[in-house]
Amino acid sequence: MKSTETLYRWFTRFSKRLSERQLIMILAVVVGIAAGIAGHLLRGCIHLIKQGLTSWADIEVANLLYFLYPMIGIAVTVLFVKYWVKDDISHGVTRIFYAISRRESRIKPHNCYTSLLASSATIGFGGSVGAEAPIVLTGAAIGSTVGQFLRLNYKYITLLLGCGAGAAIAAVYKAPIAGFVFVIEVLMLELTFTSVVPLILASVTAATTTYLLVDMQPFFAGVAPTFTLKEIPFYALLGLVGGCVSYFFASVSMRIEGRIKAIRKQRSRVLIGGVVLGALIFVFPPLYGEGYETITQLMTGRQASMFDQSLFYEWRDAFWMIVLYVAGILVFKVVAMTLTNASGGVGGTFAPSLFVGAMQGYLFAIVCNRLFGTELPVASFTLVGMATVMGGVMKAPITSMFLVAELTGGFVLFLPLMLASAVSFAVSYYFEPYSIYTKRLAARGELLTRNKDENTMQFLSTRPLIEYDFETVPLNGKLRHVIRAVEHTHRNIFPVVGQRGELMGVITMDDIRADMFDADKYVNPLTRYMSPPPERIHPDEPIRSVMEKFEQTRAWNLPVVDEAGHYLGFISKSKLLTAYREQLAHMSDE
Repeated sequence: MKSTETLYRWFTRFSKRLSERQLIMILAVVVGIAAGIAGHLLRGCIHLIKQGLTSWADIEVANLLYFLYPMIGIAVTVLFVKYWVKDDISHGVTRIFYAISRRESRIKPHNCYTSLLASSATIGFGGSVGAEAPIVLTGAAIGSTVGQFLRLNYKYITLLLGCGAGAAIAAVYKAPIAGFVFVIEVLMLELTFTSVVPLILASVTAATTTYLLVDMQPFFAGVAPTFTLKEIPFYALLGLVGGCVSYFFASVSMRIEGRIKAIRKQRSRVLIGGVVLGALIFVFPPLYGEGYETITQLMTGRQASMFDQSLFYEWRDAFWMIVLYVAGILVFKVVAMTLTNASGGVGGTFAPSLFVGAMQGYLFAIVCNRLFGTELPVASFTLVGMATVMGGVMKAPITSMFLVAELTGGFVLFLPLMLASAVSFAVSYYFEPYSIYTKRLAARGELLTRNKDENTMQFLSTRPLIEYDFETVPLNGKLRHVIRAVEHTHRNIFPVVGQRGELMGVITMDDIRADMFDADKYVNPLTRYMSPPPERIHPDEPIRSVMEKFEQTRAWNLPVVDEAGHYLGFISKSKLLTAYREQLAHMSDE
């Protein structure tokens, strides 16, 4: 503890020599380096576990191992999370959204390493998910932890969180542009001069760190896509198909997750999910892990390698078997991914969406070439297919097209990427406006948007605004009870409550003004002066709803009641507006 305070004091003295912008730029570089190292460690751990488990086995043994490994990996992850982490670390990107909207961008420090370890076990043992969401959460946690340690305000903690998330994408895929765009488009971080430079620095630093630790080859080295203008209509059609596949991906995964999560016992979820996942991988070995090797095989003309250790090995050269096999992989990848996460594994949908898109693009190209005699480049359509599904699932067409362009180290496909991604986004948005990351939060009203007014209200809660110093009067009381209450309060409104504390109505000073100085009227029943409240507020009601009630009623005070109708207190319009202004100033760039 003393060393922490000493380090903080040293940092305070050092930071006084710098402007705010200079300080944040330095911190962005630090976060970028840390995220780059974390990304390299995650990839290394997954590779070591996978190689150690599968490299030595022959075909017969491997099939049995593929059936058992995923369940073991999920069980190990569940035990690690339950007894070591003791926190929910699933749905990494969704948790980042939640931290930004509900926790002032404060992510618990353990996320700097726990997601990395948990996802390594899940994916290394064959869980059919991606490492990107966990490493994005790790990067975001690094940025948030740095900001919290240095006691920065909400604005700068959020910016460093975004730096970490973007740096993680840049490090994993060697794609600094995609990392930067991801933060702006997916996390919806506000684009200002204050944020642009640190985000770029973090992404570039993370990618450079990866180059130093690994090499400077693109993610899909050796793939040389081509493009001609006559293929434009086919890319537009591919985008249309990609939009439909994106909707299938998101809707099926949400439904299956709901079914698995409905199983109450964690042990049963691990057993059922693990057995079904193992069976799928037993039949379709390419479902094991992330699947980037399979994508490379498709783009380099080695599609027969997909059948290695498969029950369908003998038919690896038959065209229609290839079509059916790839189609089965496409459909069941969504099921396998959802089973892995819902059963207790830790992984993301980033890589699975790329994988499904690659299968779709490959199928589209080979079927068109076979049935219509076209000569569509398989590698190019496989790559563009990746962008269509990823962009549709994440509602991030710009991120997807930059990412795919950077995966091969060139921008030859940028025109078809733009076209297909835009078409896919439009189609998927027609079916579902929210991304797979934001749908859960949007349903609970916890999602930040680009509307600063809405975002400010996301941080406000109704319960802390309740005022309790109002004098109540009984329903069967007389006017004298109100007169007596006037003597003990500065309020001009009095809630009328029943015998069980339920709110029956309200009385204002205007209601009793004509009789309050006439002692003969003090025996009048309160029901003569009481009127129903214009609206009632519940203590956990969203602030947006509370605002609307004040606007509709034009009242300055509204009563708060619980679900049974018992009186709790009042919320005043002035206190609500004061809290709104304070929160807006807290989030301001000034």
